Amino acid sequence: MTKIENETQYEWAVNRVEELLPLVDDDTPQNDPNYIELVLLSNMVADYEEVHYPIGKPTIIDILKLRMYEMGLNQSELAKLLGVSQSRISEYLSGKSEPTLKIGRAICQKLNVPADIVLGV
Repeated sequence: MTKIENETQYEWAVNRVEELLPLVDDDTPQNDPNYIELVLLSNMVADYEEVHYPIGKPTIIDILKLRMYEMGLNQSELAKLLGVSQSRISEYLSGKSEPTLKIGRAICQKLNVPADIVLGV
């Protein structure tokens, strides 16, 4: 098999990867049959998933919520950090408005968010 062609093959490959994971660790030689099979199947599973289960780019809403969670911030604290009102944060999180360029820059700098996500590129 050179690539996974259908869901049945995909499910088999995922199950086989799960069986192989406990058998391979950082000390397993690269010529070990289990290691080789694990690498090959993992790559095939990843290739299949990229086509059939793509993960979309995160939105600014997703990123703000994630950073709030990671940093333990509520909307009020995030508003203070970014220098906007709490109602403005609420509008960002609900999708009713988007950050200005100035606030986008603050999001990039203070929340360590890549500019392409803030700009929606």
